[in-house]
Amino acid sequence: MSEQQKPEIGSLGWFDLTVPDAEKVRDFYSKVIGWQWEPVEMEKGAYNDYNMKTPESGLTVTGVCHSRGVNSDLPPNWLLYLTVENVERSSVECAANGGKIIAGPKDMGKFGKYCVIEDPAGAVCALFEPA
Repeated sequence: MSEQQKPEIGSLGWFDLTVPDAEKVRDFYSKVIGWQWEPVEMEKGAYNDYNMKTPESGLTVTGVCHSRGVNSDLPPNWLLYLTVENVERSSVECAANGGKIIAGPKDMGKFGKYCVIEDPAGAVCALFEPA
């Protein structure tokens, strides 16, 4: 997540990809799209996930993450993050309205909190509360 300004409630804030082998998939997208990558230290240096940047401006556009640590319970997927005011309250509303909580809510430190949900149709996304 970017540390720039807070995203607007209800907006699409971020995408990332969670996979078992982030290096292999990182390299795939670097070759196919031209994205450049930079490591993001995870779990006090235990491993790196990756921010993917556009080749022309260097804008960070997505992440490629290992299915480890906070992502260990997620299947391989592109996950979009929808911004909410309060992730705990939104997760309660999800469950009360026919959805399921897949993972979380979880703390993302200085970035905020998130949880992964499944809507009544079976589509999966993350709810994100910025810090």
